[in-house]
Amino acid sequence: MADYEKGAILVTGASGGIGGATVKLLCRNGADVIAAGRDQEKLTALASDCGCRTLAFDLTSEESVKAALKDLDLWGVVNCGGFGGEIATPMETDISVFDKVISINARGALLVTKYASRSMIRLGRGGAIVNVSSQASLVALRGHISYGSSKAALDNITRVSALELGSHNIRVNGVHPTVVMTPMSAWYWGRPEIEEPFLSQMPLGRWATEAEIAAPIAFLLSDGASMISGVSLPVDGGFTAC
Repeated sequence: MADYEKGAILVTGASGGIGGATVKLLCRNGADVIAAGRDQEKLTALASDCGCRTLAFDLTSEESVKAALKDLDLWGVVNCGGFGGEIATPMETDISVFDKVISINARGALLVTKYASRSMIRLGRGGAIVNVSSQASLVALRGHISYGSSKAALDNITRVSALELGSHNIRVNGVHPTVVMTPMSAWYWGRPEIEEPFLSQMPLGRWATEAEIAAPIAFLLSDGASMISGVSLPVDGGFTAC
């Protein structure tokens, strides 16, 4: 079978920038995409734009995830749902915020993997899972104790899932983006005292676009990546290589 013709691909966090860009790219490439998130209005608008299917559920609730996924026939998953939390040091962090970040970014991705992989194993056609991690899991970033920790946990979920699911011909990989400069991220990363020193350390010296994150996600789902599993792929302009 050609790329993306083996079955449906679920993309969580589809109402966000990277998730939405991934849904649109996969749809353009001919995939049957199920765009998932909590905001049905945004999901409906995305479906009108690119023809995807939609599915609303709560990543923090196992019952919600189970009910949403138990009857789905899936070949692929993109775990893109996430929460940024706060900018705080370990000395100042709000543990309730830490718990929420972990619950969405790590626990939520594990719940989706738990129930989606059952579908993949039942169908017996193999599959691919891509977890959207962050450069913050690979290096220490000031103020990112909650977010970085959640993404480091997600990285281990990626590696262990790759090990456990490989015998079912299910590949599991992670991508680690740098900042995509959206209105949501600009309040912090757009500050001159933050942006200028950071970009001065990055070989490519600029922020990523949503399309530049969606493209490697699509590649890792494709036949071109059929022998790639368990990797952590930085998409960060070379920042973590320095």
